[in-house]
Amino acid sequence: MKESIVYFERPGKEWTDEVLRISKEYAETHGIKDIIVASTTGETGARASEIFKGYNLIVVTHVAGFREPGQVELLDEYRRKIEENGGKILTTTHALSGVERSLRKKFGLIGPVELIANALRLFGEGTKVCVEIAVMAADAGLIPVDKEVICIAGTGRGADTAMVLKPAHSSNFFDLRVRKILCKPL
Repeated sequence: MKESIVYFERPGKEWTDEVLRISKEYAETHGIKDIIVASTTGETGARASEIFKGYNLIVVTHVAGFREPGQVELLDEYRRKIEENGGKILTTTHALSGVERSLRKKFGLIGPVELIANALRLFGEGTKVCVEIAVMAADAGLIPVDKEVICIAGTGRGADTAMVLKPAHSSNFFDLRVRKILCKPL
């Protein structure tokens, strides 16, 4: 089998429309109906909800308190648009940090989960986030774990990475498989 991967010159939100186009084309060609998109403010999620109408679209946000205690970064206008277009929103503990982040912040300790996250970052921030949101959506019961899904994420804002994964629950993390990289920054 021979397929191509699109490499972007650099990370960034300017690739968002191209990432969504590549992902939609792959989903249509391969019959994938489950799409997971990372979105902090909801802007990328809202855009994806327009493109992936009729799909099982899961928009995964930052956990409440990620930047400021008690604050959710998802903006109401984008939440409404995502939900109006049939998307689901998941705001929950990050699979690859969670409580371990507090150990790092308080005591300077890095645990095994954050080591996994940092190892995945060797392939790019979007790659780490794609794996993470697949686990989060699986743990929430929002996607199947016996079918391939498309995960879309980015570096900072927007989207610059898309991957095909066979997801797994966090309790079976090492059963997760990265099947294909559709696009990512160099």
